[in-house]
Amino acid sequence: MRSRRLLNSGFLSFALAAGLSLAVPPVLALNAEHNVAPGVNSAVDLGPVDPAETMKVTVLVKNPNQAAFAAAIDKLYDPSSPTYHHWMTDQDLAAFAPPAESISAVRRELQSHGLRVISADRFSVRVSGTAAKVQEAFQTSLRLLQVKGKAVRAHVQDARLTGAAGSLVEHISGLDQHRMKPLLSRATVPGALFEKPPIRLTSGFDLSSVITDICLQPPTTVTFTTPDASLPVGTFTGNVYNPVDASGNPLTCSFTAHQLQEHYGLDAAYRMGLDGKGQTIVLLEGYGYPTMLADANAFSQTMGLPSLGASNFSVVYPEGIPNPALGIVAGWDFEIALDIQWSHAMAPGANILVVATYGQDSEDFEASIRYIVNNRLGTVISDSWEEDVDLLSGPDEQDSFTSVLQLAAAKGVSFQFSCGDGGDSGLGTPVGAAGVPSNSPYATAVGGTAILNNPNGAGFLEVGWGDDFTFLEDGGSVLDPPEYLYFFGGSGGGESVYFSKPWWQARLPGTGRQTPDISALADPYTGVPIVITSQGTQYLFAGVGGTSLASPIVTAILAIATQRAGHPIGQAAPLIASLPHGAVTDILPLNSPGNLSGTIVDSSGSTFYSPQSLFTPFLYTTEGFISANYPAGPGTALAIAFGMDSSLTVTKGWDNVTGFGVPNGVNFIEAAGR
Repeated sequence: MRSRRLLNSGFLSFALAAGLSLAVPPVLALNAEHNVAPGVNSAVDLGPVDPAETMKVTVLVKNPNQAAFAAAIDKLYDPSSPTYHHWMTDQDLAAFAPPAESISAVRRELQSHGLRVISADRFSVRVSGTAAKVQEAFQTSLRLLQVKGKAVRAHVQDARLTGAAGSLVEHISGLDQHRMKPLLSRATVPGALFEKPPIRLTSGFDLSSVITDICLQPPTTVTFTTPDASLPVGTFTGNVYNPVDASGNPLTCSFTAHQLQEHYGLDAAYRMGLDGKGQTIVLLEGYGYPTMLADANAFSQTMGLPSLGASNFSVVYPEGIPNPALGIVAGWDFEIALDIQWSHAMAPGANILVVATYGQDSEDFEASIRYIVNNRLGTVISDSWEEDVDLLSGPDEQDSFTSVLQLAAAKGVSFQFSCGDGGDSGLGTPVGAAGVPSNSPYATAVGGTAILNNPNGAGFLEVGWGDDFTFLEDGGSVLDPPEYLYFFGGSGGGESVYFSKPWWQARLPGTGRQTPDISALADPYTGVPIVITSQGTQYLFAGVGGTSLASPIVTAILAIATQRAGHPIGQAAPLIASLPHGAVTDILPLNSPGNLSGTIVDSSGSTFYSPQSLFTPFLYTTEGFISANYPAGPGTALAIAFGMDSSLTVTKGWDNVTGFGVPNGVNFIEAAGR
């Protein structure tokens, strides 16, 4: 039988291709005295960049008041402080900013090299110019490097601004080309490896004909044989992952807006008049796309939600309207549709503001964060994107993101970031792999879960997101032995190797910033539908998830908590870490009594396969997962496991898959909005 393990632990393959060691480096391994990313040394050098290439760079100016600034922000989040939740005004920030003459000196030095100043504020200067002028100004060499099969720009010598102004520069962002990627995931048909086809929306469309939230069936015994042979024979008993309608027609496992509202206890909040009214949910996205509002309203009509329009929906392009085709090619249309539609579904009374970047480099997104903060566009912002693990990002880039997020925290603004969809990103270590910028001490990191109906009783079970597959039958023949297929994906998270643990994580293990802080539904095999227009026709795509879904869900609930408070509640991560018992539902390791097991009889005898042994190639723990038989098509059956997230594990209390857990409806809203 031809091996089907081509995708076996694709994230491990990624790590090896990127030149990463599977050994866990010590926290703060990146040296802030040098600003070349560690991954540069293991990449393939493809030669110099085009000297005529135009690029943008943001320079953060050294701040002699930084220690006092950080201490003042800490007090804003300390309930015992007299300045608790007294968010800083622009006048307050001026007292902590670098000297104006430092900003002017850096600005003049940059201009002396022919770089054009795009913008400047009290903390930074942003410029554009050719790669030749940038290399000259920062005394570095820009090269094209091959990383994960793609050519990206990176500086390979420590960068330092020329002249006396060089001593005034703290960080430089934009020298390296890190592309932000949307963290949306879609359920595939395992083995075939294709996504389920979309459904065309028509008049009178019946959502129940496409999706269901009853995805696990009670334990059943199935037997797999081999054509034209008496042996081997496989007999397996356990839960069945088989979303179907009453007539047995296949459906996609996905939740409606009402079902997810009810699951997270938001229906009770709505009855109290708490639905996000008066709040603005800001969605930071790449590019934008033309039919985002029309798609959102088709989704709203399908879900029975209020429509969006000029009074509660708007789009801002900080640097002008980009070519939307670039975003569609990169998948940003799916991401934007997911973010708009499901933040609206969770907080139907809130306004939605999309801030669309001109490109998808990290510097573009950092500049847009600064635009949101400087213009006070909102206080809860969802960011369903991330770049590589912090081993691949240089100190300057990480510190630049953190500097602008620090400004946001000072102003009482909370940025939620998806934690990633690749588990530990192939590092194969229990401490995981924190991503950028969700690893920032001033960000709120959002992990993922799966929600499954209880096949042995009433209600629903919520587990950490992590999907694994093993072939039981392929081509109508039993596989002897069962063949592990792959780790499809799971919630990202882990311990930063760069940022030390913030004060509000003192009770957590390790010495680095731990992620995630909180979580929500992300598993596409227990996902949601979205509406997208393609070539003038609107389609419904079901089985959509990723931590891209979890971030807008959490952000929408925070918007409702802000409505309850009557004032901005600030960065959510420190607040979540201090919430009382019952405000957050702890996600615990669960084992279903109906987990799949079986016996294969062949010429050598009988071999028993326990629920654990079916997933041995990728099993780091024998506890905490739910498995089932998945009849994926004619002659094809797999074992599917939920809650098996690479080397990351769900534990009681905080863990690196789900953080402290998921928001618990009104209890969370009341506690966070106090």
